[in-house]
Amino acid sequence: MDIVKNDSDFRPESYRQVSIDTPVEPKDIIKPDGSIWEARREYVMNKVYTNLDTLIKEAKNKDVCTSLAVFKPAEVLNFVFEEVKEREWSQKKMVQFSQLNLFESNTEKKLKVVRKLPYKFSFVFIDDEGRKSKLMIEDWETGELFWNCLRRHDGDEQKACSDVRKKYFDDFAKTKDLHFFLGTTKVHHFVAPNPFIIIGTFHPKKKEQLKLF
Repeated sequence: MDIVKNDSDFRPESYRQVSIDTPVEPKDIIKPDGSIWEARREYVMNKVYTNLDTLIKEAKNKDVCTSLAVFKPAEVLNFVFEEVKEREWSQKKMVQFSQLNLFESNTEKKLKVVRKLPYKFSFVFIDDEGRKSKLMIEDWETGELFWNCLRRHDGDEQKACSDVRKKYFDDFAKTKDLHFFLGTTKVHHFVAPNPFIIIGTFHPKKKEQLKLF
């Protein structure tokens, strides 16, 4: 798609579509066969961070200002869920949503505001120097998994949250080669001690070591 630098955002990785009507044209397609994860690795594994302090220093360095990264935790200790205090978007937040102008073009198309998740989901992990961290995951797929599980369990939130935990901890963290896609939020980039949140996961199968004999 045609993209341009988002001039209203100082983060170097921040780009936007030219307009909401910018067409998306498929190029190379990764086919859903046995090699799908290996093909994805070629794109994802170009630079992988294992130390959180190193990444945060890069984010705070205004000459570098890293705001997107692939991170490999040394060990995932837990995956937790916590009920939020406010289950609906506040009026202030709705006003902010209505003022968002993602494409900087005049359009009558309105973006639909997604439902607010009633729970926060977070990974607890350590990096290669043993630093323990708890980072919230704001991946769209996490929310969709929760809503799907909630429907399957006839509205039982605890069962739905437990199913989400099983997927991310019992499956991804324990049986897969789990990596995090980390990103900063613009408002917290220079002020938060750790400005990163988890915006997605990369979870291919673990590579089996070649046997010598």
